[in-house]
Amino acid sequence: MPQLPRVAGAHLVGSVNQPTAEAVFRLAAGELGAALPRIPDGEVGERFHWILFQGAAFDRVAGLVRAPIDPIVVAGFDLRPLLLDGTVPAEELSFGPLGYAAAAIESHAEFVRLREAGVIPDGTRFQVCLPSPLAPVTSFVAPDDRAAVYPAYAAALVGELRAIAAAIPAEELAVQLDLATEFAYLEGISLGGGPLEAFFAAADGAADDRGADALATEVARLAAELADAVPAGAELGFHLCYGDVGEKHFVEPQDAGRLVAVANALGAAVSRRIDWVHLPVPIERTDAAYAAPLAGWALTAATTPFLGLVHHEDGVDGALARLAPAREAFAAAGVAEFGIGTECGFGRGPAERTAALLALHREILAAAR
Repeated sequence: MPQLPRVAGAHLVGSVNQPTAEAVFRLAAGELGAALPRIPDGEVGERFHWILFQGAAFDRVAGLVRAPIDPIVVAGFDLRPLLLDGTVPAEELSFGPLGYAAAAIESHAEFVRLREAGVIPDGTRFQVCLPSPLAPVTSFVAPDDRAAVYPAYAAALVGELRAIAAAIPAEELAVQLDLATEFAYLEGISLGGGPLEAFFAAADGAADDRGADALATEVARLAAELADAVPAGAELGFHLCYGDVGEKHFVEPQDAGRLVAVANALGAAVSRRIDWVHLPVPIERTDAAYAAPLAGWALTAATTPFLGLVHHEDGVDGALARLAPAREAFAAAGVAEFGIGTECGFGRGPAERTAALLALHREILAAAR
């Protein structure tokens, strides 16, 4: 029987419900310390609802106009689709600042101050979380215009990443790319307005095994275009996600198969080292069937998997029940070590739950040794 992998280290996906980046850094470092190789700023402020604030960036682009319908308001943000209005050729669309670089540079200054004060352990990296370009384009652009608008937004996001890399030393930086909308395409579901059609690939997004495998390769190819802009010396990771609206997935994965397929495709598509990949584990999935595809994990030992098996509802015992079959499946793949995290970010859960949830990571790591 293969040797069971070691369980070590925790990963914070991104969002943490605290009022400021300073509060996030202090709480995370205080509860988990060296168990966290990297700490995000909690996606505070306008990033509270992940990418919804990006609608304003699309509004500022000459050549795009909102559909002439009543506002579609979600959490205070207008999600009416944008259309090409014909005044600017698609290849000449130009986005201004998206807000990610400005937020990262401001938070990093606070991170450095707290590290120098001894609050954050030396060696801990500052984690910046960015969406894939596919997510905002899918969320804000009308289906018929997505393919035309995508290159301009993708270029703008690369520009944000380069501004971040210019301001933050590579040896202090960790960049996480969030792939969530990708799984809506892979599952062939609707996020409102009908099932998604993969404008970026020959595959039609249907949920048959052959189509899904081809689409996994395509979404990895798109993600690699941004991932390869992460500078040498910085860390790179991916958060693979089935959504988190009201602490619920947009659809529950049948098993970890599509997550592993995308992870493996990323390993093949991304030119540089991938330091971690985070995968969710639904709370009810303590069965071997969900974890079985992890035996097909094909990334190198340089990439640490983190399983999102921490759920506040059932604590240490529930996490250990989800951990056991995953450990056996990873052993079959030759994985020597993996870490833990929550299923997704927890910035939209109650703030008073945050400290206890961070402490739960520590308790699970101790119990899993």
